[in-house]
This record gives sequence, structure tokens and C-alpha cells, in this order.
Amino acid sequence: MASVSQGALFGLGNPLLDISANVDDEFLQKYKLNPNDATLAKPEHKGLCEEMVQKYKVDYTAGGAVQNSMRVAQWILGGKQNPNRVTFMGCVGNDDFGKKMRESAQASALHVQYMVDEDTPTGTCAVLVTKNGLNRSLCAFLGASEKFNRTYLLNNWSHVENAELYYASGFHLTVSPDSMLTVAKHSFEKKKTFCLNLSAPYICEFFTKPLMDLMPYVDILFGNETEALAFAKSQKWQIDNLAEIAKMIANEIPSQSSKRMVVLTCGSEPAIVARTGSKSIEEFPIKRLSPDQIVDTNGAGDAFVGGFLAQYVQGRDLNSCMKCGVWAASEIIQRSGCTFPPVCTYTD
Repeated sequence: MASVSQGALFGLGNPLLDISANVDDEFLQKYKLNPNDATLAKPEHKGLCEEMVQKYKVDYTAGGAVQNSMRVAQWILGGKQNPNRVTFMGCVGNDDFGKKMRESAQASALHVQYMVDEDTPTGTCAVLVTKNGLNRSLCAFLGASEKFNRTYLLNNWSHVENAELYYASGFHLTVSPDSMLTVAKHSFEKKKTFCLNLSAPYICEFFTKPLMDLMPYVDILFGNETEALAFAKSQKWQIDNLAEIAKMIANEIPSQSSKRMVVLTCGSEPAIVARTGSKSIEEFPIKRLSPDQIVDTNGAGDAFVGGFLAQYVQGRDLNSCMKCGVWAASEIIQRSGCTFPPVCTYTD
């Protein structure tokens, strides 16, 4: 493993305590949730987590998309034997859920720099798993996570300065887009690497302006097929071919740098990568598992990003990054929640 300094990888996002359970389709329908989707909690979702806890066996895990990816990256970069290679920043409440989240993150040897809001409860994410783990629906109660602000970021700026690679989710555009833009501009000015995940179709549909304000500074963009289609629709592109969308994002969306890479995952189909200046795409096979091996697909995309970034921050080539990302995703879906064994056994 190449030497990676403390805090070399910096994540900014919405820390949420994942409350996960296997549920039936009727439960999804009761709360008007789709089988494979991510949404913010609405009035009709009141009582969702409470009923999950009462009706099903639940697991609790330090979550939120970026924190998941950062935990996986830290695990691959050495875990407890090489702690604090990765730093995560977000906001939690001063409550029991916040304490559980911190303990869970630190157990993964992740360095967390949480802003603490005294008046707002820690955010949670209901993870509803159906069809024996093949589908998952996420319903996020942002809570304290949406209290994060740029002032806290600037007061703890050394964590940003020390990093070489930055990762944020589109979800955070609903919270502190100015913080994201500040980090992205710093990354550009210092010739570092800023990465963004589209995160969910509604980000592309309803937060188009802050997303497009950020896009010129994005060096690596991650997304899946539904998010890519939503992005194309937001740009009024009359195309639904994922390869063409990836090439358009890489080459037609204004960029401050000439090294943009667009990485789109497509479920069990090959992932595709488009790069600025290239008229073709690259495809990478996904490891297929038998249905009986799949426990929970929640966190698969986050784990893919974590594996990818763990290699990228070490200066590895695209093939190595994609291979590790696919491996990490395949490991996580064989377990409940975004969890992993104590020791990473990955070898390239």
C-alpha cells in the first residue's frame, strides 16, 4: 500500500444514523415510498422510524452517503492499523444518536470532525430493504445534519488544507452549498481533486442551480443510471443513452479543468466511464453475485465510491480504482447495512 498521510481524503456530507430493517411491500406502500429510491422525509413519513423499530428487527449504523464512503475508504487504507487517513465533516445533535454515531465512526478508525448542534436531534435515515435485499428505499430525516454551515468549515479549515482529495454528495446541496463551493474552489486553486456524487434524481431536478454552480469545479462525478437520466432531463438533453449522457457531462458541461471523469454505475450491468476529450467510453464489468449471496444492497454505491477513492488517493490508475470499487460494493452487499469485517483483505 502506498503511503497515505493523515487526513489525505476529506469528505463533506450529511451524517445520519442508519436505522435499517427488512420490510414488506405493504409497509413501503403505507408510507408512499418506492422500492429503489432516496427521498427526504415529508409529513406522511411521520412515525416511520418509530413503527420500524416496533414492527421489525432493526440495525443501527453510522451512515449518510459520504460518511459511508469515507468509512469504507478508511477500512481499505488500513483501518485501525493506519487510523485517520480519512476525515469526515458534518453536523450531529448533542444526543444519544449522535453519541452512537461518533462511536460507530471512530470504531472504523475514521476521523470525524462533527459540528454539534445543541438544539436539533441527530439526523436519521430509514433504510427499508425489500425483495431479500435486492431493493432498498432510503428516507432521510436530516435533523441536525442540515444545520452545518460554512462558518464551522472555515473555523476548522486545517482539515481541508491538509487533504489532497475531496468528496461531497449532492445531498449536501440541500444543506450548505456555499461550503461545498468553498471546498471545490480551494481544490481547483491548489490543483487538487474534487469529487461529487449526484446522489439522487431529485437533486438534479430541484437543486439544479447550486448543482450547476458547483459543476465547473468537479473533477470526478459519480452517479447511477436514474441520476444520470435526471441530470440529462434537467439540462433538456433529448437523450436517454447512458454512454451519451456520460460523454456529454464530460465534454459539454463547462469545467475549470481538463481532467473531468464521469463514472456511472448501472446496477449489475457494466459501469461506464467517460473522460474529457474522449469520444468513447470505457466499460468495467460488475461482479455478479447469486441471489442467495445478497443480504442488503444498501450502501453498495457508497462502498463503490469508497473503494474507488481509496485507490485514487494512492495515485492508482483507473483500472485499479474501478476494480477496488466493484470489490468493495460486492463485499458490502453480502452484509447487513454498510458494514464490513474488521480487517480488509483486498489485494489488487
